[in-house]
Amino acid sequence: MLGEYRITGRRAAEISASIEGAVGDGTLKPGELLPPMRELAERLGVNPNTVAAAYRTLRERGVIETAGRRGSRVRPKPATTARELIRVEVPAGVRNLSEGNPDPALLPALAGAFAAAAEEGDREPVLYGHAPVEPGLARLARAELDADGVPDGTVAVTSGALDALERVLVAHLRPGDAVAVEDPGWGSLLDLVPALGLRVVPVGVDDEGPLPEDVRRALAGGARALVVTDRAQNPTGAAVSGARARVLRGVLAEYPETLLIEDDHGHHIVDLPLHALAGTTRSWAFVRSTAKAYGPDLRLAVLTGDAVTLDRVRGRQRLGPGWVSRIVQRAVVRLWSEGA
Repeated sequence: MLGEYRITGRRAAEISASIEGAVGDGTLKPGELLPPMRELAERLGVNPNTVAAAYRTLRERGVIETAGRRGSRVRPKPATTARELIRVEVPAGVRNLSEGNPDPALLPALAGAFAAAAEEGDREPVLYGHAPVEPGLARLARAELDADGVPDGTVAVTSGALDALERVLVAHLRPGDAVAVEDPGWGSLLDLVPALGLRVVPVGVDDEGPLPEDVRRALAGGARALVVTDRAQNPTGAAVSGARARVLRGVLAEYPETLLIEDDHGHHIVDLPLHALAGTTRSWAFVRSTAKAYGPDLRLAVLTGDAVTLDRVRGRQRLGPGWVSRIVQRAVVRLWSEGA
């Protein structure tokens, strides 16, 4: 247990910092077992409640996980661990599909789109106080959402799909709340949820999407949010069928206070029709990323949803990054317009 590393500190903040620092620099490895709280409290000469508070902080930060009598361990992918410390070494000649990267040979050229966007920026620079969303992008995105039956809602722009998912979850949930997610599911989302101090509730998946009875069980058990991948589910490739969508809408109608988040990252690369669930619950969000179709480095996703959710997300975004570069947005508009 812990090898040669000695946890230090007298206060909860000091103890949690000692553990978090060791996880961050790789001294404590993913999966490593931590001492029982009473044992560590005795070793440090502090009250067990102090250690309990430190462990609770680490759980909320996504550093450790607790499994009842099996104790507390460093998470397999703790939020504070540098990615290079937990990378899987892939043998030569083998494709690492877990990264979810598109084939670079199939991505469109970006030089022309960005040159045109930069020229437009030279003519009309974007300054503080300007609208955060490029009008042309909002218009094109909304038209495609309308064509796919996604309910009407304001369009926001985030730095990729995961940024959108994080902002929506934080806008509605508090540490300790449960989120129903697909199992197996997208690794980045499975890392993000506990890093926000939220609990993961697994929902099974088949070729037609999430299993309705698993969804019902998760929501009946107290899950406050459900995240669904509409098409090209990672890692199964599943797509929500029309029949499955009807059943899932029925389940969600039984729990109208559920926060529903749909990730349609397959937009523009998947030829299967979309069967959206949005609008079934009071709070909902629908996300479309440009990463797979146009390149991960564009870091742009379109987000729409109910009025309260979008207002909270845009308000918090205004106080942080402010907006996603309008030059990037204009380049995406050009790519969309030219059918790249």
